Order: sequence, then C-alpha cells, then structure tokens
Amino acid sequence: MRITQRVKKILDCYESDNPGTKANLARILMEGKLGGTGKLVILPVDQGFEHGPARSFAPNPPAYDPHYHFQLAVEAGLSAYAAPLGMIEAGAASYAGAIPTILKVNSSNSLATTKDQAVTGSVSDALRLGCSAIGFTIYPGSEYAFDQMEELRELTEEAKAAGLAVVVWSYPRGPLLDKAGETALDICAYAAHIAALLGAHIIKVKPPTDVVSLDAAKKTYQTYDIDRSTMAKRIEHVVQACFGGKRIVVFSGGETSDAEGLYETIRGLRDGGANGSIIGRNTFQRPKAEALAMLNKIIEIYQGKA
Repeated sequence: MRITQRVKKILDCYESDNPGTKANLARILMEGKLGGTGKLVILPVDQGFEHGPARSFAPNPPAYDPHYHFQLAVEAGLSAYAAPLGMIEAGAASYAGAIPTILKVNSSNSLATTKDQAVTGSVSDALRLGCSAIGFTIYPGSEYAFDQMEELRELTEEAKAAGLAVVVWSYPRGPLLDKAGETALDICAYAAHIAALLGAHIIKVKPPTDVVSLDAAKKTYQTYDIDRSTMAKRIEHVVQACFGGKRIVVFSGGETSDAEGLYETIRGLRDGGANGSIIGRNTFQRPKAEALAMLNKIIEIYQGKA
C-alpha cells in the first residue's frame, strides 16, 4: 500500500504508537476516493441500537440488511465502515478486506433512562473480525462520564497493544447541559479535547453552533476575541483544541437534513480544516442511488471540486 506524504505527516503526529496501529490508521487514511488526502468519509450504522430498527431503517427498508451498509460504503468509495458487533459479524466474511471496519464497542438505547452506554464488544472481537479500529462513545457532562472514561482507558490500552486504532465519539450531554449547550462551541471544543487527552486517534464530535454555554468560558471567548462567526471558524477552533491540529477530527452529519443544508455544512467543515465526516442517517435512509450521489458530492466537496 502506497503511503502519501500527507498521510505520513499525519501518522508522524502519533509518536507513541506501534507499527500495527499506524498501519491500521494508514489503511483508513489510504482507502477509498479520498485515500491519501488526509480527508475521510466514514459510514456509521449504530442507529439501530440508539434509536430502534424502524426509526433507523424503515425510511429505506433494504437498510435492515447489514450487507446493504457494507455495499454502500464500498460502492461509495468511503474510508471505513463503523458498526456494532452483530452488524460487523453479519457481513464479515463476505466483505473481508473490502473496506476498513471500525467495531463500535459500546452503545446506548432509547429504552434506557440514564445517560450511559453498555460495553457490547471487545478488542478480541475486533481482531477476530479483521477490524482496523475500535469505536467508543463518551458523554462528557453525564453522571456516568468518569466510568465511561475509565472503561475507555482500559479498552484503549488493550487496543493499542494489539495494534488497533481508537475512534472516540465525544458527545456532551448531562443534567447541566441543555440542548443548546450540547452543540455549543466551547462545549464541543472541550469534548474534543477530552477525547484527545484520553488517547483517541480519531475524534468525532458534532458541528458546533456559535453559542458559548459555560459561564466560566464566556469571559475567555470575549477577552481573546475567539471568532465563532462562521462554521469554518468554529471548526478551526475545535481542530485547534485537538493538540493544535495534531489529531484526526471528524464531524457527524447531525440530524436528517435537506441535501443543500448538509453540503453547506460540509463546506464549512472542509474550510475549517476538519479531517472529514461520519455520515449515517443522512445517507442510508435515502434510496441507494440517492445515497451514492450524496456521498459522491460530499467527497467532491472535500476534494475541493464542489
């Protein structure tokens, strides 16, 4: 596999990692239509756990079949496919080596009453299935955040020792955060920084709004005139929070959106220096031809063609 200078420069930022982990990061960074550019588009399909099967797949019934998502990721030329244990197992043999996979090793569900996640997969599962990385969600601000961080620390240590990369979904939520606070600029940057401090190779957060939520942070943002006027400037600030841009930072697609609104967000991510997007429901809930066209347009935006 040829490694571009851009990807080598990214890998050089991970100074403590062994060759196995760097090779798996390279597999993701060199895969698909964006391979070698330092940009990523990843398909995540953990929404069945999070929201239930009908809310996730009824808009596009072929998506009930796990093979559909492997096919979508491969045909679209994406960087990787992320899913919980059962979804990866259901297509592991048919699509072995076809695309890098990320095993999502913890999940929540809409039936629960707590802001917590259960560990539902392991590093040994990821190795058995040929995955390049494990994925883990933390909820900074939750009453269970410290337990989640300790679980992540143990899994990260094990994954890195085995040569796997670690992807962290860092989603702020909890009793002190209202809906606006969950995507406020200061909170998103804080959540991304926490993930970096916990040893994540790839950090996933939501695109931030121009809100500054924490009273303690408002004076700092005013005093130092931190520009939050555009999506690009806000993304730039979040990327800066991840060790001055030395960690891979990708952003969710958010709630189901109209296509033009999504593309405009993607342009802001690109212009702000994001490494890419993890796009789920906005694509797989559409008919396949429409989803492929949308993913191709997103890739073209990251390539600077749209």
